[in-house]
Amino acid sequence: MVETSDVCGRNDVYAAMCPCRDMLSLLANKWSALALGALDGGPQRFGDLRRRLEGVSPKVLSQTLKRLEEHALLTRTVYAQVPARVDYELTDLGHSAAEPLRHLRDWVEAHTSRD
Repeated sequence: MVETSDVCGRNDVYAAMCPCRDMLSLLANKWSALALGALDGGPQRFGDLRRRLEGVSPKVLSQTLKRLEEHALLTRTVYAQVPARVDYELTDLGHSAAEPLRHLRDWVEAHTSRD
């Protein structure tokens, strides 16, 4: 893995070439933020996540979970059984990202008018 300081000289999301921007973009994505929140309570299967995240297509959810896994925010465990079972679970890094996102979701729910 390339150190951030080698690419942009500092950890600064405002710097054009900083890899921090990729993580910020991922976390700012609606489906990523919601998936992290849904998984904050513990491991879940794909179908459970899809039902929890109303409105997400299977394709978009699959892409989102792959990106979160690539960034070490979650793990994917495949169980050798019929039918196949796959569980998704947050890593320690994923839990640390889920915490501020939880505060953001709480703020949004408290400050959004239903009018």
